[in-house]
Amino acid sequence: MLRCGKRQIWAVLACILIFASIFICYFKDLQLQSNIRKIFPQAATATDTTMRTTRATTKASTVMEHCRGKPAQSTITSLKDNRTFIVSPYFDNRERKLTRVIGIVHHEAVKELYCWFCCHPHGKIYVSRADIDVHSDRFEFPYGATDIICLEPENCDPTHVSIHQFPQGDIDQLPMFEIKNRKAEPFPVDFTVCISTMFGNYNNVLQFIQSMEMYKILGAQKVMIYKNNCSHLMEKVLKFYMEEGTVEVIPWPIDSHLKVSTRWHHSLDDKDIGYYGQITALNDCVYRNMQRSKFVILNDADEIILPLKHPDWRTMMHSLQQQNPGAGIFLFENHIFPNTVSTPVFNISSWNAVPGVNILQHVHREPDRKDVINPKKIIVDPQKVIQTSVHSVLHAYGSSVYIPMDVALIYHCRVPLQAGLPRDSLIKDTTVWRYNSSLITNVNKVLHQTVL
Repeated sequence: MLRCGKRQIWAVLACILIFASIFICYFKDLQLQSNIRKIFPQAATATDTTMRTTRATTKASTVMEHCRGKPAQSTITSLKDNRTFIVSPYFDNRERKLTRVIGIVHHEAVKELYCWFCCHPHGKIYVSRADIDVHSDRFEFPYGATDIICLEPENCDPTHVSIHQFPQGDIDQLPMFEIKNRKAEPFPVDFTVCISTMFGNYNNVLQFIQSMEMYKILGAQKVMIYKNNCSHLMEKVLKFYMEEGTVEVIPWPIDSHLKVSTRWHHSLDDKDIGYYGQITALNDCVYRNMQRSKFVILNDADEIILPLKHPDWRTMMHSLQQQNPGAGIFLFENHIFPNTVSTPVFNISSWNAVPGVNILQHVHREPDRKDVINPKKIIVDPQKVIQTSVHSVLHAYGSSVYIPMDVALIYHCRVPLQAGLPRDSLIKDTTVWRYNSSLITNVNKVLHQTVL
């Protein structure tokens, strides 16, 4: 029989306590590593990631130092796969709490993307798989406007997100994007015009200034321009309107990433994406102004929505909303006023030195074509838009309403679509002359400060 003294008993108990403590610590460490892997699935080695994150959390208070990553520097950011291009993420809680990232992807090559959220105040990274929704109006181009939809974590209101092809990796190497529209704010403006996209060394200076001044007369307080390139003279005009506070220019270097087409359909031009990524720019413009503008107008710089029964857009939209409660999409018919058919009035000599078209001299519109539906352009309540195309809204919460041309039409001064028509087959429509006095005065002021 073994006999143990008191010293031996205490020694055994001490050993048991030591081993128990080691086991408990080891178990807790395993549990901690498991939790860390759930929060940081990007870590190649959980220990290294934990140490980096802990150091970042304890020593820094800024967003980027908390969550690391590289702030995106361009309007269009290419991911490493060169098949995914991120424009901007927007908070969207109209149905559920999510971040909607406006982007461009190859419709076949991109199968999986992951959203890496930066969560505060602890600087943790939450990774979730994205839903990739390529818009239906791709017109057979390989690349199309895309919503990358990221469900947000429940106990986190992330300020930044990164998009990655994998759920694992190094957060330090990923571009990080600020999530816009996080805070609801009162609308600072009633009408914002979205113009996309300015390209081809754009130099139609006179018509651009006339359109800008018409927008302002009709009620626009802001004009967004997605600019790829333009002439030096046009740059001076844009600078004037930016300093005035009317224009916001969004750089749009899409041809640095993709082969771009100036045509609307892939069958007409075998490139990567149509019309310089116009549809992506329009969707970004809607979301960019969702908290900033009561209405958003989607048209080109050579188009003006002209009210026929109302003096301006404010009174027109007030009336249309009263007549169509619940509607969020208002479709206006496009009518061509050929810039090849002139009326010799308002021939202002100083304007002749300015490159571009004088819309006051083009007041004959083409008749409707048999069996051809005139395209539409749109005024929307941005909070009711989910996805838009050029001539219609693809998905929305509100209904769409067609506005008859006796209420308003789109004055579209451009090269003719029916070039063979004789002049007497055109319809004289001088609606734009109703604004000639204010327009001439305003255009002259701008020209004397920019071009003349």
